[in-house]
Amino acid sequence: MIFAEILRMALSSLGANKLRSSLTMLGITIGVFSVIGVMTAVSALRQSVESGLSFLGSNIIQIAKYPIGPVGDDNSRRRIRARRDITLANAQRFVQLMEGISDVICLKTFQNDDPPQATYENRKTNPNITFGGSNEYFLEANQYTIEFGRNYTPADVELARPLAIIGKGIVDKLFPGEDPLGKRLKVAGHTYTVVGVFAEKGSAFGNSQDDIIMVPITRFITDYGANRRSINIAIQSPSQDRYNETVDKAITMMRIVRGLRPDQENDFELYSNDSLIAAFAKVADVISAGAFVISAIALLAAGVGIMNIMLVSVTERTKEIGIRKSIGARKVSILTQFLVESVCISVAGGLLGILIGIGAGNGLALMLKASLVFPWGWALTALLVCGGIGIGFGFYPAWKAAALDPIEALRYE
Repeated sequence: MIFAEILRMALSSLGANKLRSSLTMLGITIGVFSVIGVMTAVSALRQSVESGLSFLGSNIIQIAKYPIGPVGDDNSRRRIRARRDITLANAQRFVQLMEGISDVICLKTFQNDDPPQATYENRKTNPNITFGGSNEYFLEANQYTIEFGRNYTPADVELARPLAIIGKGIVDKLFPGEDPLGKRLKVAGHTYTVVGVFAEKGSAFGNSQDDIIMVPITRFITDYGANRRSINIAIQSPSQDRYNETVDKAITMMRIVRGLRPDQENDFELYSNDSLIAAFAKVADVISAGAFVISAIALLAAGVGIMNIMLVSVTERTKEIGIRKSIGARKVSILTQFLVESVCISVAGGLLGILIGIGAGNGLALMLKASLVFPWGWALTALLVCGGIGIGFGFYPAWKAAALDPIEALRYE
């Protein structure tokens, strides 16, 4: 028999038992869906994280009170919470000590606990804008540019002038169709004059980077206080070659500012783009490993189900096999037909699982405003694994069918 005829007979047999074939496929579909869905979502989020972390800029080192990501056990969390805040005075002293080492040192802090609402005349923003204080290096350290207007000057920061640079999202809400420069908006009862507008930047991690208002950090501390507020510091290395040297100098100068003895550990955190990506990658790897284990268990159970159904099919079709052998069908033809049926069930379930998994994974990515992906590598691997399951778990029933004695098969009732 030619393979096309064997394939036609196999599909015809599966079509005659649609419900049984569908239920057998379901186990494979669930197993493949679990891994493809998770891998699609993780891949989309990984791309979003890598692109979103461009806000740190190139060759940037961050110093902060708290670490990024998990911090370990309860003792570690208590020790970190007990750290002293990095005050504005600490940060300004650090800038002085780093003179000649780095020309770009950004100081910044944000109103995270109670995000404010900005107003202008009878218009207002949503109460979830990004509002903070920084210095003249906020642009370089966070990959923002000025579309029109101007940046702060060192004098603006030193004199704590009530000025603001706003994002395109704020312009659209408060100043539709008019020039915002020179206008005075209010944030939490304090008035600021708009001197610049950031160029549009889009979203990162599902949040708009254009709904932002930044004021001089000295003005921010004056208006909102320094109590329970820690300053983040971003240092840009002069070049990639001097990156490690800049990191070492930054740690040394920060330890001096904090008054730490040589035997005391750092009471601050230092991280970069790479460390943030690595922190996310650890979490993503754990999630991926969990999905892989769940998928492997589901696929193993589905493979056993395929074997069981194929054994039932061999028993039901014993007389058919005997008739085919009596008129000249060879063992290899019968073996191939049953293997083809097993592989078709497995691969069809895998294809369905891939489609549902990619849809679910990208659906989550859309909810989080991440980019869409198609995990070609995982999809191809899933199809190969499904084919292997079909062959591996379908071989014994196929061999049993091919080895039937035609005389005994014809007598079977």
